Amino acid sequence: MEKEEIQNNTSADKKEDTVKENEKPEEDLAQENKQEIEQEAKEEVKEPTPEEKIAELEDKVARTFAEMENQRRRFEKEKEDAFEYGGYSFAKEALNLIDNLDRSKHVLESDDKLKETEALKKTLEHLDIIKKDLISIFEKNNIKQIDSLNKKLDPNFHQAMMEIEDDTKEPGTIIQEIQKGFTIKDRLLRPSLVGVSKKVTIKEEKTEENQENPENK
Repeated sequence: MEKEEIQNNTSADKKEDTVKENEKPEEDLAQENKQEIEQEAKEEVKEPTPEEKIAELEDKVARTFAEMENQRRRFEKEKEDAFEYGGYSFAKEALNLIDNLDRSKHVLESDDKLKETEALKKTLEHLDIIKKDLISIFEKNNIKQIDSLNKKLDPNFHQAMMEIEDDTKEPGTIIQEIQKGFTIKDRLLRPSLVGVSKKVTIKEEKTEENQENPENK
């Protein structure tokens, strides 16, 4: 009887241990599953071959050199622009000198007291010389006048200020220059202010009314 009781107790203990193992917390089971997955992933990862490592390094070196070359080109472009267009603002302000010379010349020519006088003639000659010298200095520094008269309006270089009726010119042709435009290198310094031609507007005669009204015959 004692042997049977011992055997029964042993069987009961084994069953209890089995139940306890099956009743492990979910966190422990999740941790074990995670460890198993990580272990399998490590086993699947292959060590790159020497050839693969060399190819990866060559790719990184090529990308680094390409980025360095791009930076060098950007630096060269910025340096060139600074050299070529560094005086852009100064040149734009200097154009006021030419404008003031033209205004002064116009005022003197419009003065009735000075008309046909030797003093006016000499003054205008001096103003023309100064203007020519200024334009010559500008041209030496790649600042050039825009040719506008008798050319088609180009929004990149001209700004239309008015339309003038003229059937002798194709519509949109520049027939008046109000203010000279200038460029510096290949950039616009200021546009030419111009007047362009347009077709003459013809008013239609009311012929029917004239025919009905005998007085107009």
